[in-house]
Amino acid sequence: MNKDKYISPFSTRYASEEMQYIFSEEFKFTTWHKLWIALAKAEQKMGLDITDDQIAELEKYRDIVDFETAEAREKEVRHDVMSHVYAYGKQCPKAEPIIHLGATSCYVGDNTDVIILKKASEIVLKKAAQVIKNLSDFADKYKALPCLAYTHLQPAQLTTVGKRATLWMYELISDIENLEYQLSNLKLLGSKGTTGTQASFMELFGGDEAKVKEVENLIAKDLGFEKCAAVSGQTYSRKVDAYFLSVLSGFAQSAYKFSNDMRILQSFEEMEEPFEKKQIGSSAMPYKRNPMRSERISSLARYVITDSLNPAFTAGTQWFERTLDDSANKRISVAEAFLAVDSILNIYINITSDIVVNDKVITRRVMEKLPFMATENIMMKAVKNGGNRQELHELLRQHSHAAATRVKREDGVNDLIDRIAADDAFPVTKEEIVSELDPILYVGRSVSQVNEFIETEVKPVLDRLYTDNITSELKV
Repeated sequence: MNKDKYISPFSTRYASEEMQYIFSEEFKFTTWHKLWIALAKAEQKMGLDITDDQIAELEKYRDIVDFETAEAREKEVRHDVMSHVYAYGKQCPKAEPIIHLGATSCYVGDNTDVIILKKASEIVLKKAAQVIKNLSDFADKYKALPCLAYTHLQPAQLTTVGKRATLWMYELISDIENLEYQLSNLKLLGSKGTTGTQASFMELFGGDEAKVKEVENLIAKDLGFEKCAAVSGQTYSRKVDAYFLSVLSGFAQSAYKFSNDMRILQSFEEMEEPFEKKQIGSSAMPYKRNPMRSERISSLARYVITDSLNPAFTAGTQWFERTLDDSANKRISVAEAFLAVDSILNIYINITSDIVVNDKVITRRVMEKLPFMATENIMMKAVKNGGNRQELHELLRQHSHAAATRVKREDGVNDLIDRIAADDAFPVTKEEIVSELDPILYVGRSVSQVNEFIETEVKPVLDRLYTDNITSELKV
């Protein structure tokens, strides 16, 4: 590794080898070769004078890119596509006259970018499905463990640890469905020519529109797509990139929410992300167990959310049939959005595979707050025994505030139950009051909701996308 040059942290610290390969020079230029082969096959089938020997020669070097020749040529001609046409032609002298026949640069550049969008998205879906599998198992395991629920980051009513995990899954499943939708509508650019009119192909095929259209159909099928774009300028619409990065922003938002919840829960000591045996939490404080994995998700998520604006601006500034101010921005913003989301999902998988649940801390914190949450049930029981609802409500308000003041400002003891039991206005015994202090009475439909959600929402996603178990070891 070069230590004297900048190298992206996505390569050294965060993104997987699998995702990095999709955005590599090798994948890009071997895909160019495949597109030139598909074009030649389609043109041959439609009657152009292209021989089987020429196609066989192209096929022979399909996966072999002569980078040295291409790079030397680009220094002379300052054009990447023509440099690789030249290099491929040197490898395939018989086929050299027909390489890139009728095409413009975006035939290989843009169609490759569409293929990259598809391949990279498939990796995102696969890893997101693993997160869903991990969280589903977690939710099922802890669906009946009551915990404090929060509104405004203040204790509200109770939920369960498993029910909270369904909230994380619900948002991530929405992102998965959104990405699947975009993929279902993704089309190749096809062979549209310099301004999208297919004029060069009309010339090649003597004005036969049916043949020109069929060339596109054959190319699409060869590359695994149902259709090509109905119309275009020289490029595919840059709104496609904006759509996909908007979806990636959604994945980042969902992971961001999870990571922030985990960071807060770890501060409460209720739950913790994995912490390895020899892991160091702080260079100064040996006792620290910082949530560095969740913090890294938060950090990368902010980058993706911000980066998603790039293709939106690019889409809006494409003048007429094309302009080149998209290129430099596009090759950075699209690649890094996918690399960042890949990195986020790697960490998400890592955390959710081994979340630590401190059930005794969770129960202790529930029991500290439960007397306040039980006041409505206590009031209902007292009314059934002959009490006045309005008077009891006011007394409960007074007792609750007095008990809260003692907890916060005096000795920390919650004496609310004793206060109520000692108040003659409440026609209930202490035993009757204590019977209302079972946390499971206050979680509503949490357990049923987890069961139903896993069956109706999670299972279909896993049936579609989940194959083999994916584990994720962090590089640092």
